[in-house]
Amino acid sequence: MSVLNLHHLRLFRAVAHDGTLTGAARTLNLSQSALSTQIKTLEASLGQDLFERRGRSLILTEAGRIALDHAEAIFRTAEDLSATLRDRGGGRRALRIGALATLSRNFQMQLLRPLIGRRDVEVVLRSGSQADLLRGLESLALDMVLTNLSPARDAASRYLVQRLSEQPVSLIGTPARVGEPGRAMRDLLASEPLVLPTPETALRTAFDALLSRLGVSPQVAAEADDMAMLRLLAREDAGLAVIPPIVVQDELAEGLLTEAGRLDGVDEVFFVVTLERRFPNPLVAEVLG
Repeated sequence: MSVLNLHHLRLFRAVAHDGTLTGAARTLNLSQSALSTQIKTLEASLGQDLFERRGRSLILTEAGRIALDHAEAIFRTAEDLSATLRDRGGGRRALRIGALATLSRNFQMQLLRPLIGRRDVEVVLRSGSQADLLRGLESLALDMVLTNLSPARDAASRYLVQRLSEQPVSLIGTPARVGEPGRAMRDLLASEPLVLPTPETALRTAFDALLSRLGVSPQVAAEADDMAMLRLLAREDAGLAVIPPIVVQDELAEGLLTEAGRLDGVDEVFFVVTLERRFPNPLVAEVLG
């Protein structure tokens, strides 16, 4: 049986991702003819055509798709090993965390506090969109992703999704806007301008369902998809904000904001997403307990 040439497999993966010999050759700094020759050598060793040509594009055959799946698994394992041994080789270990850009900073700090200040640990934080963070997880640039959006999973998914916390959500505003203690929640929702999460968020969906149950048509003063912006709008007295108290815990402690009441059936759920790895970063287990 012929031995699989990993160099040829890496070149095949580059061509499969680019879809053309010309583009892949440019990226790899190879001549197009040399790249074509090595792809043909790989096909000969596997006994299968991996591409079919359509115009200037190269389309994966069924055998090509199978080969690409295996190639991705092989190189992920190699990258996983390199990253793990690199982190374990020195005195300090790194934990690379991605967090949804709109996620509460207070929640992130609460989770990471046990690692902050440790001489043997470097915490690397990245923020971004869900799609960018999951790509970072797939490429092993990140060890874990913090989010309030559970990613879709299927039988082929390598994501491990763990529910970290479920925070209550309240109606919060300045003391002057909230007024005297004891005002009915329905009255506040119906009469005061509201600062709300944007409609595509799970939090807004749950809040809209509450309004429907109460038969209230809200006066929307502002919408934001960022918890930090909701916090600032509440501080500026734009209206009563629908927000987890953990996001504004400092303002509540200082009396700048006050909690009018908890919103029944409305919660903010936080998730951590990791990847099935042969050599998982041990710091992930420390953070998650």
